[in-house]
Amino acid sequence: MASPIVRRMDRAVYIHAGAHRTGSSSFQLCLSANRARLEAAGFALAYPGRDGVPGGRLRLRLPRPRHGEKRVPAFAAQARAHVAALCPEGEAGLILSEENILGPMRHLYEGRFYPAAGKRCATLRAALGAPAHLLLVVRDYADLVVSAHRKRAEDNPVPPFAELVPAVLGLDRGWPELVAEMRDALAPARLTVVPYARRGESREVLARLVPGLEAAALREPSRAVNLSATDAALLALQARYRQGETLARRDWQRVIAEHAEDRAPRGFAALEAADRARLLARYERDLARLAELPGVTLWGGARLP
Repeated sequence: MASPIVRRMDRAVYIHAGAHRTGSSSFQLCLSANRARLEAAGFALAYPGRDGVPGGRLRLRLPRPRHGEKRVPAFAAQARAHVAALCPEGEAGLILSEENILGPMRHLYEGRFYPAAGKRCATLRAALGAPAHLLLVVRDYADLVVSAHRKRAEDNPVPPFAELVPAVLGLDRGWPELVAEMRDALAPARLTVVPYARRGESREVLARLVPGLEAAALREPSRAVNLSATDAALLALQARYRQGETLARRDWQRVIAEHAEDRAPRGFAALEAADRARLLARYERDLARLAELPGVTLWGGARLP
């Protein structure tokens, strides 16, 4: 007889995999806002609470680039047990949201685009089975790297943005290669890619992910999360990090709040026009490639609005 953990993984799984800097925290807040309705409909929910999202308890540990393929079964067993412990039985399925399925953003500084994503997705499939639907929101490379650098600078010392630009211009791969790797590793029944410019409200993303849900019947979160700090705040934080300070979350958030009204641009993370145009052109080419990728639905087609 199958164990209770295995039985719980037999239900349909719907995965929102981010990506970073595309409103993942807002989507998770939407799950929280609609928890009662979704659970009443038979869905179990799994999402992290790293940005203070109520009910967020998901803490997946997935392989890093340094981990070999032999480690995948152990990571999978741990992930399976963790999700099963968090989520009660849900006949309608499991809705899981986690932008870190792809891996951390810091590899952008090395010119590597989510190098461990394949192993991490293979681990998730071994833990939960092939998902019924996998949804990924993608963002153009220029805005992605600027937003990622700003976010990382809130609670980490970072090099000057200019030092990151050559690595980003020479990224080893892009969204088409990543999506194909995710498709092959997770083998979802459906895979939808949504350009960030067409993302819409979080409840619309949720309705796209899970069949039968209507956006109009869902609540949109009433508050925003994960707002970017101003240049003034980031410069103040980086000055303290360069002095060797380590700030707790509440402390760096206080600095951000203190400088929230100082919105004057100070060039903390800005791309030259030529570099931005080059990255946008690559993104447009990659959307066209995504539109032709077998087994993938590109929401709205390849042409940007």
